[in-house]
Amino acid sequence: MRRPVLTGAAVLRALHHGPRLPLVLPGPWDAASARVFADAGFPALATPSAGVAAALGYADGDVPPDEMFAAIGRIVRAVDVPVTADVEDGYGLGARELVARLAEAGAVGCNLEDGDRAGGGLVAAERQAARLAAVRAAAGDALVINARVDTYVRGAGGVAETVRRGRLYAAAGADCVYPIMAPPAELAALADGIGLPLNALAVPGGPSPEELGALGASRVTFGPGQQRRAMAAVAAEARQLRGGE
Repeated sequence: MRRPVLTGAAVLRALHHGPRLPLVLPGPWDAASARVFADAGFPALATPSAGVAAALGYADGDVPPDEMFAAIGRIVRAVDVPVTADVEDGYGLGARELVARLAEAGAVGCNLEDGDRAGGGLVAAERQAARLAAVRAAAGDALVINARVDTYVRGAGGVAETVRRGRLYAAAGADCVYPIMAPPAELAALADGIGLPLNALAVPGGPSPEELGALGASRVTFGPGQQRRAMAAVAAEARQLRGGE
């Protein structure tokens, strides 16, 4: 019997539970960087909103939605591995429109955060859970939802509140929970308490992806760090060239 062909979302979802954990997802900011990471053998990629914004000449959070989705589309077209996209708080789009825009761009996963960018705090957990449930209903199984929890970056950190939110988001249909900037020492408690694959952020000077995996992370991403380091290398070369004049 012929085995069914897995969709991109099914492949990405399976990678969160595969034998090679943590799933390390580099963060391409344009088509060229995406090809570099895919050619290196990474099985999937995760676009960082801040890195894409910088590549487009915007501050983080200031990219017009049309430009962000167009950039995601160029990254997806450049590679033959699944791509999940950071779409911040969803740009005010309704669930059906957001899912349609992601599908049009070719992304098979997304980050959705519960930080209130306008007010600076957190969206009520129940409200965010309802939004995630609407996205799940609109997407079915065709989208891997990574529910970002902003407790630690919004001054409301702690295992108890993060677990509370994570459980609500899991019940709403999230595939993965991302307590961004959670202390590495708390990852195990968060993973056990939430019960879904946990996304951890790798930062310079912090634990390696392998170490984050040993601490409880099933998935590791890099935010805009790789884009910033690449631009730092370009800046260093520019200074060297100017110094040689």
